[in-house]
Amino acid sequence: MQLLRRMSISADHPVASRPDPDGGKVSNMISKDLRSGINVALLAFPQGMAYALVAGLPIQFGITCSIVAALLAPLFSGSRYPILGPTNATAFMIFSYFLAYPDPSSAASHMPLVVIMVAVLLITGAIFKVGDLIQYVSRSVIIGYVAGAALLIIANQFSYVLGIDPVREGRSFFTIFVGTVSRISESNFAAVFLGLGTFAFYCVLRKSFKALPTFALSLLVASVVNYFLSDSLDIDTFNDQQEGRGILPDCSILIGSGLFDKITELSGIAFGLAFLVALEISVVSKSLVSRTGEELKMNSDMFGSGIANVGCAFLSGMVASGSLTRSALNYSSGAVTKFSSVFSALFCGIGLWVFLKVDFVNYIPKCALAALVIAVAMTLINWKQVLICLLSTRSDAATFLVTFISALIMPLHVAIFIGAGTAVALFLRQAARPELVEYDFGSSGQLNEIKSGDSRSLPAISIVHVEGELFFGAAELFRSQIQATASDSNLKVIILRMKNARHLDATSVIALEELVDFMKGNGRELIISGVMKDVYRVLQRSGAVDFIGKENIFPGSFGNPNLATKNALKRAQDIIGSSDIDVKIFHDPSLPVG
Repeated sequence: MQLLRRMSISADHPVASRPDPDGGKVSNMISKDLRSGINVALLAFPQGMAYALVAGLPIQFGITCSIVAALLAPLFSGSRYPILGPTNATAFMIFSYFLAYPDPSSAASHMPLVVIMVAVLLITGAIFKVGDLIQYVSRSVIIGYVAGAALLIIANQFSYVLGIDPVREGRSFFTIFVGTVSRISESNFAAVFLGLGTFAFYCVLRKSFKALPTFALSLLVASVVNYFLSDSLDIDTFNDQQEGRGILPDCSILIGSGLFDKITELSGIAFGLAFLVALEISVVSKSLVSRTGEELKMNSDMFGSGIANVGCAFLSGMVASGSLTRSALNYSSGAVTKFSSVFSALFCGIGLWVFLKVDFVNYIPKCALAALVIAVAMTLINWKQVLICLLSTRSDAATFLVTFISALIMPLHVAIFIGAGTAVALFLRQAARPELVEYDFGSSGQLNEIKSGDSRSLPAISIVHVEGELFFGAAELFRSQIQATASDSNLKVIILRMKNARHLDATSVIALEELVDFMKGNGRELIISGVMKDVYRVLQRSGAVDFIGKENIFPGSFGNPNLATKNALKRAQDIIGSSDIDVKIFHDPSLPVG
């Protein structure tokens, strides 16, 4: 009962996701979780086989991952509804990486080490709360990655539908596509007809009978057809590779010589997969908590996925991640507690036992499973979201296109980082544009913005309002623009109004120091007004207060926001020896001043 209480939710829990008409009885919760577990297992089992095929792994890796991940993750995750296991995106990335290896079995032999490295990265990230940073990854990156990866996997699976061996020398969408098309004359027409028939049957079922486990039924029908016609049809199945047999993998790579060399070699794919798993967990959790009202526990979910991958590494599983389709099915099927995930694992385990007992693997046609993988991959490209990315902003369009094209021509673990890097670079470029506006005195002594071509009423003093981010990306632009203002030979003092300047860092402080040196070298002074506590703290710690001069810095005040600028103007008048201007500052509440 202790475990049940930990994995369930009490009747008076503040974020109970759905009303329970039976008052939260244990028997009622178990009944609902049992039904959800069966529904999820009917989807997870054939998907596990399909995703293993996508990744170029024996199908046991996908099935075992569906079992182990769904069994372990709920014990440590914070959310109740996510179902972990193999996913399209992680399978794409594994497939893309091991295309470079001449031996097709390399993926299987390296998988235990890859999965344990991913697990360590996820657990470490959860401990240091890296999960909170995942929300800053642009959706344009994910949409571009999935679209490119879907095309890549369609191109690779197309060879199985044609009944020919896949293009092993191809590493990109274009080389795989060209290599496959060049050998189309070698097609096995029996495989083509069975593959197309399976594809059509799946599409009809999916459109007309949405409540049925369409993937599993389509694969079952194709296997039955192959069973009765196997004597007359020459169609490849999985029995020639003995796939799906055995649970314990060959873990010699974890203890053999050259382990650290292998870790170095696989670090790129491990980081890429860990990053992708964290992203998928984030997307799944966010989509579910928006329906349930639960608190998002990203780091806890990341930790649970790390533990799940530890189990997969030692029990012949591929990388486990959060599945959006299986998680959504779990919720819509009426799951109440985390036991729904455990039940799905148990039913998948029973399915695996039956699967091995009756040698069903001998009759699963590769062309049929490949056709189903293509059908699923086609649904991953969300054209509505693609259009949103292309039409919203130039930055979104550029991020999407860079990620999409990178996924077609580069390994996917490289493409996703290129996409994320592009998104960050474009954001920094946009954020690194502080607004600098020069002000002058009006006829009554008030401050007015200087329009283009206007001259100052007091040429010796320039007041520049600085607003925006002043981190490293903006430092050079900030310094160069102020220096351009200071090029006026009549100018003696520049007052920087920095009440609305934010995120000053070391690079900006150095740029400010260079600006002060430039001004003093030309016999001029720089005065800063309206600095708030966080900016002043950076100036003080870095020693900037000393080289600017404490007498030239006027801190801002929320109680009297105009006082700092007024005092700075008086200081400027003292420097130039003039008191011609009667300073009157009028504050417009809609315009922040300092």
